[in-house]
Amino acid sequence: MFSRILISVGLALLVAGCGGRKTEELLGSAMVTASVAEISGNHSIFIATTRQRSSDPTKVFDGERSATLNYARVNVTVPKSHEVGKIERKRRGASDDPSKYFMASQAVGFDTAPKFQEALNTDVAARGGRVVVFVHGYNTSFDSAVYRLTQITHDANYPGTPVLFSWASGGKTTDYVYDKESASAARDQLEVTLRLLAQSGARRIDIVAHSMGTWVTMETLRQLAITGDRDLGGKLGDVVLASPDIDVDVFKSQMRRYGKPTTPFILLLSGDDRALQLSGWLAGSRPRVGDYKNAADLAEYGVNVIDLSDAKGADRLNHTKFANNPQLIGLLGQRLREDDGFASDRDITDRIRQATGGIM
Repeated sequence: MFSRILISVGLALLVAGCGGRKTEELLGSAMVTASVAEISGNHSIFIATTRQRSSDPTKVFDGERSATLNYARVNVTVPKSHEVGKIERKRRGASDDPSKYFMASQAVGFDTAPKFQEALNTDVAARGGRVVVFVHGYNTSFDSAVYRLTQITHDANYPGTPVLFSWASGGKTTDYVYDKESASAARDQLEVTLRLLAQSGARRIDIVAHSMGTWVTMETLRQLAITGDRDLGGKLGDVVLASPDIDVDVFKSQMRRYGKPTTPFILLLSGDDRALQLSGWLAGSRPRVGDYKNAADLAEYGVNVIDLSDAKGADRLNHTKFANNPQLIGLLGQRLREDDGFASDRDITDRIRQATGGIM
């Protein structure tokens, strides 16, 4: 009984870890008109998801698992009053005012992969052939995932095509086991998505994965390595693993199977990540990669390890520093905007490390 209480308390504390919000509507019902001068950015977010389509059209997708991969595109505006690192969300009862809040103005569904790919190909060609894929973490509702990628894209000043791979997180703190199994079930579909992107005309595909989303990502990259196509025909660019919720020994085995990457993966960890400390406790006091104390040990596997322990986070569990710390998201944006070339990429990685007092 006591152990169950401890687990419940631990999961409750994780509420701010990844999503941090209860599921809310994505599409408003009565949008307030805003002038162009009141809008800072308008972003088209392409979506591949293992979530089920919601019976509530304002939510678009819910937390249930779909037997097939679903596709959509959502247009999101960012207000001029936006502060870097934040996601200005409306509260219950507030108007759908794009001059004050992140607002999704339109969602378009695609009933087949070819139709999705046609729209995607057009966007990729118009944006110079760069694509970034974001894989969210535990306890993340669909609306939260869309807005997080929008914030990353906007604050990083990313010029390419943003693609959200959204696996079926339940979006509740008590769904940790459900989420873990949903993440495992999504591996094949992330592989399908990455291969589809490789066929889209993209010249470079970067991946930014957070928390439990790093588990999905690493398992998928491991699968690609087994097929002999670990770098998507040379199109795989940066792989950013932020606050990985992966057992250290499991991560090492994944990296051994993948092999040392041509371009080292970027691993962002933090010794004060309370969400991962709780996750490790739930896993039997096994260390998670994201709060591992021996960063130099991980560097041997072909990753650039950056310790963010000295950087300030905006969430109380220090679990989303890569996105909500203004300096870090700016430097990450510089990294993602770089053209192909390890030398210039490494220069920016070193600047991130110096800015945070991190180690390699």
